[in-house]
Amino acid sequence: MAYNLQPLITVLEGILDPDQPRWIVDENNPHLQSLLDKATSLQQLLDKSSLTKLDSQIREVAHRAEDIIESHMVDHMLSGSDCVRFTFSTPDLQQVILDLDSLMEQAGKLVEMEDDKMLRELDSAMDQVLKAVEVEDKKLLVGIDEDLMQLKDRLTGMQTKLEIVPIVGMGGVGKTTLARKIYEDPLIVDHFAYRAWTAVSQDYNMRQILKSLLRCIIGKEECDQHMQKERHELKDVLCKSLFGRKYLIVLDDIWSTKFWDEMRMYFPDNNNGSRIVITTRESDVANYADSSRSQHQVQLLSESESWNLLHQLVFGEDECPLVLQEIGRKIADDCSGLPLAISVIGGLLSKMERSKDVWRKLGDNVIAAISESDERCYSILSLSYNHLTSHLKPCFLYMGAFPEDYEIKGTRLVYMWIAEGFVKSNGERSLEEEAEDWLKSLIDRNLFLVRKYKMNGKPKSYSMHDMLRDICIRKSAEDMFLYGSNKSTFSNPRRMSFHRSDELEDVNVSTGSMSLTRSIICTGFRNAEFPSDAFFAAKLLRVLDLTDMRFSYFPTVIFELVNLRFLGVNCSNLIPSGISRLWNLQTLIGYCKFDEPAELWKVSELRYLKVLEIELLKDEEMNHSVLKKLQRISLLQSEEEATTWVGFLKSIPNIKKLSIDDGLRTKSSAIDLSHLHKLERLRCSNMRTISSPDGFGCRFRVIFPCNIRNVELFECEIKFGVWRTLCALHKLEVLVMAYSIFNREEEKWDAECGATNGDEFENEEETDDEEWEVADGDVFRSLQVLYLDGLDLVRWIADETNFPVLRHLRLRSCYYLEEIPSGIGEISTLKLIELIYCSKSANASAERIAEEQSENGNDDLKLRIVKGYET
Repeated sequence: MAYNLQPLITVLEGILDPDQPRWIVDENNPHLQSLLDKATSLQQLLDKSSLTKLDSQIREVAHRAEDIIESHMVDHMLSGSDCVRFTFSTPDLQQVILDLDSLMEQAGKLVEMEDDKMLRELDSAMDQVLKAVEVEDKKLLVGIDEDLMQLKDRLTGMQTKLEIVPIVGMGGVGKTTLARKIYEDPLIVDHFAYRAWTAVSQDYNMRQILKSLLRCIIGKEECDQHMQKERHELKDVLCKSLFGRKYLIVLDDIWSTKFWDEMRMYFPDNNNGSRIVITTRESDVANYADSSRSQHQVQLLSESESWNLLHQLVFGEDECPLVLQEIGRKIADDCSGLPLAISVIGGLLSKMERSKDVWRKLGDNVIAAISESDERCYSILSLSYNHLTSHLKPCFLYMGAFPEDYEIKGTRLVYMWIAEGFVKSNGERSLEEEAEDWLKSLIDRNLFLVRKYKMNGKPKSYSMHDMLRDICIRKSAEDMFLYGSNKSTFSNPRRMSFHRSDELEDVNVSTGSMSLTRSIICTGFRNAEFPSDAFFAAKLLRVLDLTDMRFSYFPTVIFELVNLRFLGVNCSNLIPSGISRLWNLQTLIGYCKFDEPAELWKVSELRYLKVLEIELLKDEEMNHSVLKKLQRISLLQSEEEATTWVGFLKSIPNIKKLSIDDGLRTKSSAIDLSHLHKLERLRCSNMRTISSPDGFGCRFRVIFPCNIRNVELFECEIKFGVWRTLCALHKLEVLVMAYSIFNREEEKWDAECGATNGDEFENEEETDDEEWEVADGDVFRSLQVLYLDGLDLVRWIADETNFPVLRHLRLRSCYYLEEIPSGIGEISTLKLIELIYCSKSANASAERIAEEQSENGNDDLKLRIVKGYET
């Protein structure tokens, strides 16, 4: 991998930040600034060019610089000094700077001498491997009937305008095979007067591509007559040859938007139903080519489809012996639906003895068998990794730290990357925003699988296909990125991962010294002894993720890891005093409580806090703490009575996500969040809410910030007039109401709080049935997702004018709801109505809405009903 110097740059920028309070950097000592300047310049070269020949040297120098600087920092912090003058004049650091100078000089020469021809030949060779595998297996088509039907409909539809049809999916999933099947289908052959196919690949040869297309369109002999022309002249020939003709072009294996920019204008729109099919692993490339229509995503095979394909490869038309069926199905399932992997393992099994013992031995580790037996598979999938930019490669490799099929939340992954120092600050954008974009890039490249989605339709948790995880492990070993389940051994590993408790027991023996280790990630086991001696030796740790482990007592040795940026821990008892010693800590995730919660507000670097309980301190106890970097508090509860919210809210000016609970028995008359201009998501739990002109609350009001996008109300009592407040939130996109009570009565509020604003409900007809009536003129202008869960709601009165841009309506466990308002179906943006365990009458009303919309030509609205409890 082109080594990423960003972790070193992040450390240096942190020290030299003029706003940081910890270090006084000697202005007469320019070594640190010089080191930062050189590291930044070298990283800029790495971003532009592939300098793999220098990888090991760059890695060694960068690691040495990090070790010198962070060891110096940690030693001073452990000495107990509050503020340290940061002076470096050590020969070691001076030598690092000289080594960086030398590397810069070598890198400059390599950039000038970079052998483009060699790289092109490598990519072309890999491309031919892919084509050979896919062409070899093209007759073994399983699970693509639906794909074929959908694609043929798009290619032969009534749309006369030139349409781009992207086929997208991870490497080896069968995009080329599917495109070839479509290209050769008799219906398609008859439908288009002219067809042309070309393979593009990563480092494409434009002249060769134009030649391939022209040969298909005008024939070999005429094409050869034009071969002496310049590239731009050949493009003109292509355009003229296609002008006025009904054509189908297949551009196979596109990797960049640059290629599309070069070619797009030479495909004329003849307004006659011509089509261009592109296949790509990169969703952003497909979207760039045409964002107006949906991409055709090639899915992984199901369990039954995987077995059918393996069966065809091994037995053809013959029956599989009964004794092999169980192990055979397991082997197919272990390929995780990837046709390329099934093809390789099928080739192996077809040549092996058909005995249960032989098959079981191979089935013990299918992924290893595929990797060891056929280097083509590794090479094909490695193309996706090789194509990544230098800043995305370590983020991709990081997934190798987790077990097979492990599901990880995006938030946790993002904050681990930030703690590692991978993420570069970019002007006005936060580190979180940058990291989330990187995560999206890896999804768009089909390298990460989305396992779960949030209510607003955005991805929530992720995993990785086993074959791609194998790439992670192998590349990590090559680059000494991670010591983990691959059992590769190298001294002083930078990162370590453990998936079983027995691996942890032998940590000292198996890894040797850990004095330079920066990350330890333990996943997949619950009960294990904390190897305090081994972990204490890793005094430079940045990431310690013990989230999957459970401790009766918090290991206080963790307080000595003063370089820690990320800590995940679950502890049954209170965490004792000492957390404030971790002054570098950015992320704290865990099922835990604190003996002295006031200490948390002394950790000024905190960015993300997700714990079981946080005590809301009295204003005087906050001691003017301001956590400017804190953006997320995922859970906020308290068992102590607090005076007001004022001090706490002033301490978190940049918070983006906040959860509040009625356990906060504050004496405040209001929770004023209006000054939290960056707050986007608010979750309120266990609140008796009131109606008021500017908010709602429990014994008090909640005053919202104008930028709030997501409001979630759990187990709240919702008064009639609250809708006016919610409608006034013009940026509100997601509204969740779960296990809450709709209440029109104001007497309790009048009695308890002395309210005088109940007159407006004087003439309202009282009813025992819960009702939600959205008044005329109450408009949720930006609301896209409405989720009602576990409500005793009987009547819901609204129409399309109240929710003009609603995209997704979801009702769950609404047992008593009589019907969905019919006007909801008239919302032009509505794409999905979901009812899960709702009443029979509500289900029937949803079916009527869907049927009416279908009759009116609206085929975009989808209905999903899960029946269970019906009344």
